[in-house]
Amino acid sequence: MKKTIFAIGLIFTILASSCIPQKEILYLQDDTGDSKTIIGVQEVQKPYRVQINDIISIRIKVLDQDNVSIFNPISSESNLNASGAERAYFDGFTVDTHGNIQVPTLGEINVLGRTTKEIQEIVVNKLLEEQFKETANIFVTVKLSGVRFTVYGEVNNSGTVVLFQERVNIFEAIANAGEIPVTGDRKDVVIVRQYPQGQKIHHIDLTKVSVLNSPYYYIQPNDMIYVKPLKQKSWGTGTTGVQSLSTIISVLSLVTTTILLARNL
Repeated sequence: MKKTIFAIGLIFTILASSCIPQKEILYLQDDTGDSKTIIGVQEVQKPYRVQINDIISIRIKVLDQDNVSIFNPISSESNLNASGAERAYFDGFTVDTHGNIQVPTLGEINVLGRTTKEIQEIVVNKLLEEQFKETANIFVTVKLSGVRFTVYGEVNNSGTVVLFQERVNIFEAIANAGEIPVTGDRKDVVIVRQYPQGQKIHHIDLTKVSVLNSPYYYIQPNDMIYVKPLKQKSWGTGTTGVQSLSTIISVLSLVTTTILLARNL
């Protein structure tokens, strides 16, 4: 009788430790326990400052567009069937290892550590100094050619993604990587971010609603996002109670069969 109770207790212990709790897989949980609480979200994203290897799109408009055709590159016919990311690569201005871009007739412009608005002002001033008068009504737009990031680890579709929008939050990035499976650690997602002085590692908890106020909620170009696996995956007992119970029953059946066979030898 005691052996039976011990076996049952052992099974329940294994089930409890091998199953993944619901709290491990739910996003944006409220610490207050009040589901009706309204969470105040404070915008904490700072203007992005251009880094090495970024690709910048510059478009210039004046009254006579023929005068600025050289500034507005158009993909060659061989690239018309290319994807948006490929066209951005061929048409955009890539920041070199010294933080410079080469703009037709304007020459070399240092953009490292500058915002797109600051770059826009530099281009406008250079055009007014060297090419046009104020009566030309110059209009310049400077944008990043998409937000490029890499997601790997415990996700359904790891790889590099380029999204053509002004900003991307961590949930959008994860969604474009096919979501995190049950075995992924949502409580400690790692973001490797590039800075002028080098790379830094940041950690973010997607299960807490406070993530909305995190300075890393919005990703930046060239971010690498790593999702670690939960320890339950390495155990191989299953992610749900049914899976774990099936595994345990299979193991117990194998052990029992082996013991019976050994006794009959």
